[in-house]
Amino acid sequence: MKKEESRIWIIYMFLILLLLFSGGAFGQVKIAVFNAEWNKANEIPWAHKLTDVDTYAYIDISKDTELQKKHKIAVIPTIIVFKDDEEVARFQADLSFKMVATREEVQEEINNQLMSDF
Repeated sequence: MKKEESRIWIIYMFLILLLLFSGGAFGQVKIAVFNAEWNKANEIPWAHKLTDVDTYAYIDISKDTELQKKHKIAVIPTIIVFKDDEEVARFQADLSFKMVATREEVQEEINNQLMSDF
């Protein structure tokens, strides 16, 4: 192999390794929205429009009581922000079952979690 080809090969290998490792270097942010069919009037229509979220999940606690218990959902709707599969923030409704947090507040938390990797 010529000297120039060796350099190019090394650069390509370095870039491939960099791409492979960079995927896991930054935390993945996921959100889960917990609500129930009977509380449709208080849905959070903007939740699925949040940006920089790897996974969005909607959990109906009347159908999935195991996740309700696991995440200790006491009031709905509730939004939980996860980073690397650990809860980092929770936004809950008030006593009238209406979400108190705004889209901007939740998005700010997502952005803060992503920025904490730098």
